[in-house]
Order: sequence, then C-alpha cells, then structure tokens
Amino acid sequence: MSETFTKSMARNIYFGGSVFFLLVFLALTYHTEQTFPERSNAAQMSEAVVRGKLVWEQNNCIGCHSLLGEGAYFAPELGNVFVRRGEDAGFKPFLQAWMKVQPLGVPGRRSMPQFHLSEQEVDDIAEFLKWTSKINTNQWPPNKEG
Repeated sequence: MSETFTKSMARNIYFGGSVFFLLVFLALTYHTEQTFPERSNAAQMSEAVVRGKLVWEQNNCIGCHSLLGEGAYFAPELGNVFVRRGEDAGFKPFLQAWMKVQPLGVPGRRSMPQFHLSEQEVDDIAEFLKWTSKINTNQWPPNKEG
C-alpha cells in the first residue's frame, strides 16, 4: 500500500461512504415505516379522540404543557396523565373536577386558566389523553410523574 493519500482514494472513500450511509438511511426509514402502525395506536382513534385533539389545539394546551416530550415545559407533561390519575376508574372524574376548580389561586403557585369548557369537551380531552397514553413511546416520559 502506498504511503500517500491520493485524490482517487479520497474520492472512493467519499462516494463509498455516501452510498453506505444512504443505504443505512433508507433501511432505517423502511424499518420506521413498517413499525409505525403498531406503535402509533392509530387503530384506537375514535371520534371523541379527534374532538379532544381539536379542543387541545383550540385552547393551545401545548403552549404550557408538553405531550410526549413536545411542547412547553411550563406545566406538567400530559403524555402519561391518564396513568398517573387513576386510569379508567378515576381519570374522567378527576379531570372534570380539576378543570372546574381552575384557577386554584394558591399563592406562589402557577395555576391554569379557566377555559369554561363543557363537560363534553373535557370528556373529549380525557379520551385524547387516554389515547396518547397508549402510544408506544419507548418509556417516555422516563418517570411516572412526567
């Protein structure tokens, strides 16, 4: 092997490396597209979930809360709030009561504004948050309290 690094050697490394990493990228893209349907929980999406997402967007909940790691970090992560607050047995009553008593007005504590949502809208948000809790996120958030 020669002691010098020639232009043709550099070209071969450049093109060979480019082709290799392009193939790796395409393989990872294919793998992601194949596993996405089973991870996304799309089969469980209902009309209530869609309405809940609409309420979520109209009230800019992501402006304060994060959902599955995306959004603002001013208020708690809500990707696992369904699990934290009682799952099927207690989540909807908890959320209904929580939304009614806002703002809490506790001195020194940030509080959520009162959005004056109907019971149906709160139930729809509850369904949306329940749906998001079933998405396979590889254990995100890393702890139960978000």
